[in-house]
Amino acid sequence: MGSQQPRITRRAFAVGCLGLGAAGLVAAVVRAGGPAVWPDRPVRLIVPYPAGGSVDLLTRILAERLESRFGQPFVIENKPGAAGNIGIAALVGSPADGYTLASATVGHFSINQFLYERLPYDPDRDFAPISLTWDLPNVFAVPNHVPAATVGEFVAWAKPRRGISYGSSGVGTSTHLCAALLAARTGIDAVHVPFRGAAQTIPAMLSGDVTYSVDNLASYMAYIESGQIRPLAVTSAQRWPTLPNVPTMAEAGVPNLEATSWAAFVAPAGTPRAIVDALAAAQREIAADPAVQRRFETAGARCLSSDPETLSAKVVRERPLWKEMVRVSGLSS
Repeated sequence: MGSQQPRITRRAFAVGCLGLGAAGLVAAVVRAGGPAVWPDRPVRLIVPYPAGGSVDLLTRILAERLESRFGQPFVIENKPGAAGNIGIAALVGSPADGYTLASATVGHFSINQFLYERLPYDPDRDFAPISLTWDLPNVFAVPNHVPAATVGEFVAWAKPRRGISYGSSGVGTSTHLCAALLAARTGIDAVHVPFRGAAQTIPAMLSGDVTYSVDNLASYMAYIESGQIRPLAVTSAQRWPTLPNVPTMAEAGVPNLEATSWAAFVAPAGTPRAIVDALAAAQREIAADPAVQRRFETAGARCLSSDPETLSAKVVRERPLWKEMVRVSGLSS
C-alpha cells in the first residue's frame, strides 16, 4: 500500500447512497490502489470461541445485519482454544485488507496479557479497533438439582461439602475470574474445571460433573427459562432487565464482584481507516435498531456501538481493574 491512503471516493459514496433505505446506508469503500469496491467478496469473521456460546450467538446476529448492509456474506469461522488466543492469533496473521475481522472480548484486550508470559499478539499494536459490539453480565448459576434458591443458601449448603467445583470457559476468562472470586469471598472450597466454552460447561452442570458457574448470561438464558438452571445473582451494577427478580452480587451479600463481559470488532493493524470507519458506522446503525436490541435483550445482552477511539479509551480505563482481578484470583503474583 506504500504511501497511498485509502479513501472513500465521491462516486463510491454515490453508489452507497443508492442502497439507502430502511436498512440504512450501505458503505462503499474504494481502495486507492484499484477500482474494487469493498467488500467485493465474502468477509471472514473469526469467533475465537466454540459454536453455541455467547460470543458465537451474538456475533451471528450482527453478521446477519452486516451482510444486509454490505451485500456480501460475513462468514463465521469458529477458532476456539487457549482462552481465545488461537482465534486472535489467526486474525493478526491475516492480511490487513478488510476481509478478516474478529469478535474480540475483554479477555483479549485486558486479561490475557496478565495471564500469559507470551501472547501470540500484542493488544496495543496488533489490532485495528473498530467498535464495541455488546456487553453482558455474568450470572451465578446452579443446576436445578442443587438445593439453593439464594446465594446465602448456596454458601450454607456448599461450605461443609467436599467435591464442590465450578466450570468456566477456560483459565483466565472473565467467567473463571468471577467464579474464583466468588469462592474466595464466600469461603467455599471449590475446584476449577475449565472447559472450552459454555456449550461444554452447561451439560457438565446438568449432569452433576460441576456444581456451579459464573458465566455469560447470554449462553444460559434458554436453560434458565426452561427451569433447568437457576440464576442466583448477576455481576452487573444493577439488576439486568431480562432477570428483574435476580439480585446483583452486592444485593446478595457478595460485594466488589461487579464485572461485565464485553466484546468488540477488531481487524488486523494497518487495515485501511476507511474500512474501519465504514464498519463502525454500520455497527452504530445496527445498535440503534430496536429489533436488534430486543434480540440481544432476549439473549441476555445489550447491543453497543462506538468509534475506534472510544473503544481504545475503554481498554485503557479498565485494564488496571482486570489486572488487579487476576492478581486477587491467584493466577498471577
